[in-house]
Amino acid sequence: MDIATILGIVSGFGLVVGAILMGSGLGAFIDPPSLLVVGGGSVAAMLIAFPLSTVIGSIKIALKAFFSPKQSPDAVIERIVDLAVKARKESIIALEKEEIDDPFLAKGVRLVVDGTAPNLVSSILRTEIGFMKQRHIGGQSVFKFLGAMAPAYGMIGTLIGLVQMLQSLDDPSSIGPAMAVALLTTFYGALLANIIALPIAEKLGGKSGDEVLMMEVTIQGVLA
Repeated sequence: MDIATILGIVSGFGLVVGAILMGSGLGAFIDPPSLLVVGGGSVAAMLIAFPLSTVIGSIKIALKAFFSPKQSPDAVIERIVDLAVKARKESIIALEKEEIDDPFLAKGVRLVVDGTAPNLVSSILRTEIGFMKQRHIGGQSVFKFLGAMAPAYGMIGTLIGLVQMLQSLDDPSSIGPAMAVALLTTFYGALLANIIALPIAEKLGGKSGDEVLMMEVTIQGVLA
């Protein structure tokens, strides 16, 4: 598990809730229609902007933000060195029976064992990296888009609330509560964008970079 991601989200919401409780009750900040406008509107916008497969796939990609890499570059290098030592002591064919947990490394070793030309091995593996980067960019784009749409729909909800408030100006006692409800959609949009969507998009970018680095290390090791 990536403790930093979990700690950041929990502490982010915790600080906001704590500040609310220090000033007033939490109930004043709960408004289902406002949640519907921000949440439902943002999802609708994502479905318009992206293919359904990309939106669904982004959920799986987002899980990467909550988990640490299975192995570090140092571990990858150590594994490649072990394979190289075995190939030198026995033969390159001996690697066929070797159990390799990393699918990318296993593919590279299999290509080398099959006698594939080094430049073709590099091309095949780098093509796979390119496809992976495109998937990751798609997931990041969805969350960046969500980070932009949530505040926008928050403002739309606020405008709806203001229109409803202006229709009841003949009752001054209702203006304050109506204004508070109108502002809640902006509040929800800001929370969704700045505690969930944009930080996760940024974290996914870093995770993708780390994964590409390990795959590049793997290519260099396989071709060495």
